[in-house]
Amino acid sequence: DNGTDRGVSYGADFGGPWLESYPETTGYIIPTFLKLADYYKDQSYIRRAIEMGEWECEVQMESGAVMGGRVNPNPTPAVFNTGMVLLGWAALYERTGSPTFLASLRRACDWLLSLQEPTGEWRKGNSQFANANTTVYNVKAAWGLCEAGRVAGIREAIQAAVCNAEFCLSKQSSNGWFSDCCLADASQPLLHTIAYTMQGLIGIGVITKRADFLDGAVRTADSLMRLMDKDGFIPGCIGADFRGTVDWCCLTGTAQSAIVWGRLFQLTGKPAYREAMHRANLYLMRRHDIDNPDPRLRGGIPGSWPVSGDYGRLKILNWATNFFVEGLLLDKCVMNDMEAD
Repeated sequence: DNGTDRGVSYGADFGGPWLESYPETTGYIIPTFLKLADYYKDQSYIRRAIEMGEWECEVQMESGAVMGGRVNPNPTPAVFNTGMVLLGWAALYERTGSPTFLASLRRACDWLLSLQEPTGEWRKGNSQFANANTTVYNVKAAWGLCEAGRVAGIREAIQAAVCNAEFCLSKQSSNGWFSDCCLADASQPLLHTIAYTMQGLIGIGVITKRADFLDGAVRTADSLMRLMDKDGFIPGCIGADFRGTVDWCCLTGTAQSAIVWGRLFQLTGKPAYREAMHRANLYLMRRHDIDNPDPRLRGGIPGSWPVSGDYGRLKILNWATNFFVEGLLLDKCVMNDMEAD
């Protein structure tokens, strides 16, 4: 949480300065800060989350969209990024009741609804930084739309999210693999985008009580458990046979997978999910640099391991770090609940 404005810096290159704030990921860092506030009974996290949300309102595009990429003077709209910020605005509106957050939320919902295809997908308005034809992971943006619909009573938003989740399931194989689900090479999608897809299906499934959406996430999560080795390593890219295609780990996707397994443990009570979450978190902890003298690197999580891996090469990423924090907090909550029982 360091930058020149009230957003959250994208992160830092190894040996480089703090980079510009990133609207997309600032959006879903907001709910993490609210969870931290509740767990640690620390109001400073709420104040900072509100600052992030207000900044998001200030940089929202006139169309209602959220810009792709880092904050810049020539923004272009992005479906996925808009859905991620909706997760933040929805959480803040539910917490504060602020009409400012509600107004931005409604404008973002209207923009997403205006572009959705009858199939449930978004072919228009995708980020210029991603392949517009392989965005099945947009189901996490649909989760943001669903959360917004839930807290603001926008029925059309929830219906649109369901339509997208159904489209997403139509792209899933029996082993849990998703076609058309990567930023670049859909034949071997990133664990990061696979995990986004699981998160979206779980989020929409919980809100709408659609067991088929949860079952879809379970299919993928179970295959990932079988793929993860005893030390917590998961390959950063995965082929259609659900085998790794690279020898590096996408730490970002591993942290997201830990969150998914933790949520599935909460929903099902199956011990295998708790164990998988904990094993993945331990893998991440062993690669978490807490002693580096450089404040840009100390405490952050790189995109890949080794750090020369293809995702977020030689970078500390705010979203990788955010998912790590969220996964550790979920691990602690699960353990506390078990001790209380």
